[in-house]
Amino acid sequence: MSFLLQCLSHTPLKGYVDPLPDVVDEAGRIVATLRAEVEAFDPEIVFLFAPDHYNGFFLDAMPQLCIGTSATSVGDYMTSPGPLDVPRDIAEACARHVVAADIDLAISYRMQVDHGFAQPLEEICGSLARYPVIPLFINSVAPPVISFRRARQFGEAVGEFARGLGKRTLIIGSGGLSHNPPGPQIAPAGPEGAERLPARRHDSPLHPLNPQWDEAFMANLARQDWAALDAYGNAAITAAAGASAHEVKTWVAANAAMNAATGGHYQVQSRYYRAIPEWIAGFAALTGVTA
Repeated sequence: MSFLLQCLSHTPLKGYVDPLPDVVDEAGRIVATLRAEVEAFDPEIVFLFAPDHYNGFFLDAMPQLCIGTSATSVGDYMTSPGPLDVPRDIAEACARHVVAADIDLAISYRMQVDHGFAQPLEEICGSLARYPVIPLFINSVAPPVISFRRARQFGEAVGEFARGLGKRTLIIGSGGLSHNPPGPQIAPAGPEGAERLPARRHDSPLHPLNPQWDEAFMANLARQDWAALDAYGNAAITAAAGASAHEVKTWVAANAAMNAATGGHYQVQSRYYRAIPEWIAGFAALTGVTA
C-alpha cells in the first residue's frame, strides 16, 4: 500500500492567452515531470479533489461537497468530453464512510465535471479514463463557501477511507492559487431577484495575483501546519488572493487526505511556483510522498 500526492493549478486560458514561450515551456516541463511520476507510480485508484465553474453544478442546487458515483466531462476549454472511469462500488462506499464521519455530503449519480477535473486528469494522468478515479467536488465559486477547516475534515475522512482500500493511491488537488478571473457573480435582490437568479449575474472584477500569499499558503502545507490553515478566514482569502482562490481548499483537502492515509508519515515538496498574469493564476505544483 503506497500513496502519492500531486497538487497542481489549472487554468482555462492555456492555449488561448499564453505568456511568453519560455514560460509556457517552463510550466509544461513541470507538468511533464508530474505525469512521468504518476506513470511510474501506476496508481490503482485516484481520488481527485476539484472545483467546478458553473459548468456542471448550478445554483438550482449547489452542494458544498459532492462525490460522484459516475461522472462525465463537459469538454470545456480544450479538455476532452466523455466519461471518467468511476468505480461505483468504491465511490458509494467512500460516500458512506464520509457521511459516517459526520460530513454532510451530496452524492451525484450523473456528475458533470469541467476543466477543473478534466485538466489534471489529462495533463498528469494521461487521459480522462486512464485510471479509476473518485471525483470529489468542493464548491469554490458560489458563496457561501466552506472553511479551510471543513475542507480539511472532508479530506481526512476520504483519506481514512483510502487507507482501508490497500491500493496504490494517487491523491490530486486541482485549483488555485491566487486568482480571480472574470466570472458570474450572483447577487439576488430580495425574493423577486432570487426568482430571476440565473439571469442576475455580472462578471467579477480582476484581482491582482498575490505571490506572497501563495507562497505562505504552500509553506503551511509543506509544514503540515493544520492550525495555521484552519485559521484562514474566507473573507481574508477573498481580499488577499481573489474570490477564486477558494479553489485552494482542494489542496487543503488533498493534503489532509494524504495525512490521514499515511498517518502523517509523508513529506511535502513545493515543486513549482510562478505568478502568470496571462493565465490569471498563481500557477503552482506540490508533491507529497510517503516518508
